[in-house]
Amino acid sequence: MRFSLLIAHYNNYDFFLDCYQSILNQTYDNFEVVIVDDCSTDGSFEKVSDLVKNDSRFRVFRNEKNEGVGFTKGKLIELAKGEICGFVDPDDVLTPDAIEISIASYSEKTVATYSQFWVCDSSLKIIRKFRDSYQIKNGDPLFLNIFFTANHFFTFRRDIYLKTSKISPHYRIAEDQELYLKLYEFGDFKFIKKPLLFYRLHSKGLSRDQNKTVQRYAAWNRVLEETLRRRNITKIYGKNVEEIDNLATFIYQKQNSFFKKLQRKLR
Repeated sequence: MRFSLLIAHYNNYDFFLDCYQSILNQTYDNFEVVIVDDCSTDGSFEKVSDLVKNDSRFRVFRNEKNEGVGFTKGKLIELAKGEICGFVDPDDVLTPDAIEISIASYSEKTVATYSQFWVCDSSLKIIRKFRDSYQIKNGDPLFLNIFFTANHFFTFRRDIYLKTSKISPHYRIAEDQELYLKLYEFGDFKFIKKPLLFYRLHSKGLSRDQNKTVQRYAAWNRVLEETLRRRNITKIYGKNVEEIDNLATFIYQKQNSFFKKLQRKLR
């Protein structure tokens, strides 16, 4: 089975060197790597292109203008040739067996896999294991990934993705959560109880950019609104969806009761 590793790249060449080495170290050899550069301004596109030019497994493209991550990731999936796809950010690193274990975890009903992952500092020194990784309940209309349980390293069947309404190109934040929730509606997610990715925290990372906090919440709320609409859910936890000002906060509070916390802790 062919695997497509997809990388949306923007101004990240120095960190990408670690990511690149982790790709070369993969124990599974039937894979391709598709990279789309979103008009980097620091020479990264030229450097990445030169780095991989002698490896036929790599294909590098560039957007005509800066489009944002939603557009770029959608383009990556369109360009992919593998049956199974998986995104890795250029500043993160895969374990050597990440692709092999992910591929082996698929069954007939599986549409996507996700794993535990290590949270690291900018030098990839491990800080902790992500706490909210566990096997989610499949087929639950109220699964909204509020605790980001379905997360890195996430892989999915491309043929199933093509049955969804696909990634919305207007998302510059929360595009991954939108993708996960759309795929969830088409089959089972399989949890891999082993860290397959090193998630790097650094000052330039989107998740650490305090200036993007308002945009992140707005995008996450929009994803939730669209998901509930798609699932024909007009009332949640006894309240009309249209009457809820902040869906993310409201659902988080409802799903983070003492009993729910205890349940998650015991997993």
